[in-house]
Amino acid sequence: METGHPAPDFELRDQHGQPVRLSSYRGKAVVLMFYPYAFSRVCTGELHEVREQQPAFESDRVQLLAVSCDPMFTLRAFADRDGLTFPLLSDFWPHGAVAAAYGVFDEVNGCARRSSFVIDRAGVVRWSVHNAMPEARDLAEQLRVLDTLP
Repeated sequence: METGHPAPDFELRDQHGQPVRLSSYRGKAVVLMFYPYAFSRVCTGELHEVREQQPAFESDRVQLLAVSCDPMFTLRAFADRDGLTFPLLSDFWPHGAVAAAYGVFDEVNGCARRSSFVIDRAGVVRWSVHNAMPEARDLAEQLRVLDTLP
């Protein structure tokens, strides 16, 4: 997914089984974080860091959506164990369809790549970053990008 293009809309279920549609957040910036696997070391560390900075990622002007190809029930167990209250979205079936729409589905490993997209209030991708599987993202960089959006 290239910057300057509309973000592909989608609807996925969160860790509570509730449907979440990207376009329902128009009027807010969205940080869309794809991560490979719930319960893995790097993903757990990243999402704990997000939890510690949650007010910066979830406010009246920003919404965080974290997406993996794990089943919804796995995401619920992960959220409950680690106190993650922001939406963890399951791209389990059709497997990886949303990750593929964003160009970040790893077909060999059957998971989303470690990628983030910042989507503006009009639904346009304004920034993205893609990290290798074992390499954690720089969350401060994502927050700096959010601060530049009107």
